[in-house]
Amino acid sequence: MIRCTVFLAALLLLTPWVAAQSRDERPATLFNWHGTPAEPLGELEPIATDRPDFTETSSTVGLGVVQIETGYTFTEDDDLRSHSWGEPLLRVGILANWLEFRSAVFPTTQIFDNGPVRQSDSGAEDLYLGFKLALMPQDGPLPEIAITPQMTVPTGSAAFTDNRVLPGANLLYGWDLNDQLSAGGSTQFNSSVDGTDNRYTEWAQSLTAGYSISEQVGSYVEWYALFPHGAANVDPEHYFNGGLTYRLTDDVQFDIRAGLGLNDAAEDFFVGTGLSVRFK
Repeated sequence: MIRCTVFLAALLLLTPWVAAQSRDERPATLFNWHGTPAEPLGELEPIATDRPDFTETSSTVGLGVVQIETGYTFTEDDDLRSHSWGEPLLRVGILANWLEFRSAVFPTTQIFDNGPVRQSDSGAEDLYLGFKLALMPQDGPLPEIAITPQMTVPTGSAAFTDNRVLPGANLLYGWDLNDQLSAGGSTQFNSSVDGTDNRYTEWAQSLTAGYSISEQVGSYVEWYALFPHGAANVDPEHYFNGGLTYRLTDDVQFDIRAGLGLNDAAEDFFVGTGLSVRFK
C-alpha cells in the first residue's frame, strides 16, 4: 500500500510538467483506423465519466488531467443490504493523451438481517489499479475503442479481501450516432474467487444507450451481465439499469441511477448517486 501511495504521489507531481508540453497538439489515440497518423486531441471536450453506468467511457481524460469520480450505492438482495461509500475512482492522464492511470477503492458496509440473526461488516474492498489506453477514434460506423488492463491487489479488510492479486482486462467501444444519441458497450474478463476460495474467470458484457436531453442533462439505459467460468457455486447474473447525469460545468457532473436484477442469481435492486470533478 505504501509503494502504491508513493507511485501515485509521483504521478501527480509529474503530471503538470508533462502536460505543459502541448497537450492539444499531441495525438488523442494510439492508432487510427486507416493507418494514418492519429489526430491531435485539440481542446478538451466537456467531462466524460466512467459512472454512473457499468459501461465505462471509451476515451481517456487527456494528458495532465486529474479526474476524481465519487459516489454512493445502496444494494439489497434478500436479507443482505450493502452500502458502498464514496466509491472514489482517480483517473490521471500520464505521458500521453491516450494513456490514463486509474486507482479506486470501495469502502463498504454489509448488513445481514434475518429475524433474530443480524450481522454487520464494514471495511474496504481490495485496491483497484489499472491503465486505460485510447486505441482508436470513431470513424463513421467504426467505433471509438479503448482497452483497460486492470487488477485488484489484496489490501482490503478481512471481511472483503480476496487475499490475492486478481488481474483482468476491459475492452470498451462506443459510437456517437448523432448530436443527441450515443451507444456503447464493454467486454471484459476478470479473475475472481468463489465461496470455496477457488479462482475462476468472470466474463462480463454490457450494452448501453445514451440520450442528451439538453446540453447539461443526459440519460441512459443499460443491460449488463456477469458470466462465471469455472466457478463451483456462482451463477450468471443479469441486470438492467438507467439514470441521469447533470453537468454543472464542463468539469463537474452529478449523477443518479437505479437498477434491478433480471434473474434469481442477481441482486434484487440498487440505487446510487455520484459527483465527478475534473482538474486540468
